[in-house]
Amino acid sequence: MLQKNKYELSIVIPVFNEERYLDKLFSELIKYFNEKNVEVIFVNDGSTDKSKNIIESLKTNQEYKFNFNIINLIKNFGKGKAVREGFLNSSGKYVILQDADLELDLKDSKELLDIIKNNDAIKCIFGSRYLSGKLKKHNYFFNELFGKINSFIFNILFGQSLSDIHCGLKVLHRDVIDNIKLSINDFGLEIDLAAQIVRNNFFIYEFGVSYYSRTSKEGKKITWVDGVKSYYYLFKVRFIDNPISIKISLIYSSMYMTFVGSYFGMGSGKTLFMIVFFIIGLAIGLKNKLLQSSLIFLSIYIGSLFGNGQGKVLSVILFFFIGLYLAKKISRYKKINFF
Repeated sequence: MLQKNKYELSIVIPVFNEERYLDKLFSELIKYFNEKNVEVIFVNDGSTDKSKNIIESLKTNQEYKFNFNIINLIKNFGKGKAVREGFLNSSGKYVILQDADLELDLKDSKELLDIIKNNDAIKCIFGSRYLSGKLKKHNYFFNELFGKINSFIFNILFGQSLSDIHCGLKVLHRDVIDNIKLSINDFGLEIDLAAQIVRNNFFIYEFGVSYYSRTSKEGKKITWVDGVKSYYYLFKVRFIDNPISIKISLIYSSMYMTFVGSYFGMGSGKTLFMIVFFIIGLAIGLKNKLLQSSLIFLSIYIGSLFGNGQGKVLSVILFFFIGLYLAKKISRYKKINFF
């Protein structure tokens, strides 16, 4: 078993076919992190170029003082798997997640580390490519657009206000590492990591970093396919990766709210109401267990007994909010299990 906090800092670097950048990356590590209380973990994710040989040759270098660790995966599993292996084999009080492609500056990594070390209240800092006036170079408009859209959707789903969940530079305290269990193997890692941090009630701070985007010819690997998959991962981490009680509540609440929506409108308008009420049902299911959710449903039903036409709609809306209020009041009695 690894000794916790054996080092002050662990730097986890996933690598897949980055032969052209590793020498410069190593020089930057020596420049900013060449200390004995630091461990650097290269995770070779089944590279098919010369990356593995270059990393092994760097280990024979006499200039570094940090502990140099190499993990070789038998095939290319994806960034998420590589990072997970790096976390499992790390023992630092703080962990920096650093890409090997030099799109992100190690000088910024050092700056983020200094911030978290000097403030005990901060357990997690994400780099953001969209904050501050630091130097930036963006090559792909749609990559940047989808990144911002994904951050926006994540914020809605988890009640956050993050500008850049996909930035590869992150600094985490050991307390965070010990409370998360990553499961996504590819570039969905960033969504998985952010979701688990929020679920474990850690606050995510952000700090602006420099960004030098590569082109596909220069080795950039993320594609539009990863962009499409990210929407599935957003759905997965919010609605699938939940305890069984939440899953049951999600199904129950979305079904009865869709049923309620079927009483409004006609034709395409009725379909729109059902979709909207289905989404509201998902939100209710995430926040309320079965008893509270049933109370909301009962309130809506009582509201439907009053009025006609627009009057009935207003009555249902009014009793819906009454139900939400009562459910919130009941949920404060934590000694009772409202499964």
